[in-house]
Amino acid sequence: MPINDCKLLELNKIYNPQGNLTVITNNLDIPFEVKRIFYLYDIPAGQERGGHAHINTLQFIISVSGSFDITLDDGFERKTINLNRPFQGLLVDKYVWNELKNFSSGSVCLVLASDFYKEEDYIRNYEEFLKEVRNLKK
Repeated sequence: MPINDCKLLELNKIYNPQGNLTVITNNLDIPFEVKRIFYLYDIPAGQERGGHAHINTLQFIISVSGSFDITLDDGFERKTINLNRPFQGLLVDKYVWNELKNFSSGSVCLVLASDFYKEEDYIRNYEEFLKEVRNLKK
């Protein structure tokens, strides 16, 4: 899928002097029903996460605390996006390789996924990923 299908989405930020609130609704704020939620935290300095693509799963990635970079790669183009606002998230399409790095101290990465964990949905080898996406373009 083209890297341009990956979009930074603004979520509704409800301001309150006692603290702000952001709500995410299935098929409204994000274009899928959430079937799995996980979060990454306590990531040691210099470590990277991700390093894979999904065959069928869409993901919505949010920095709920701190910041980090996501490098996206569709096999033809690469771009890096910095996430650092809890009311923004990045929609990552299927067949897009992603790498998360440059985590700030105390950062928390929240991931909402369109499907349950299935190892067969992952492409974990970059050369295999390139071969698959280039075959899809034919």
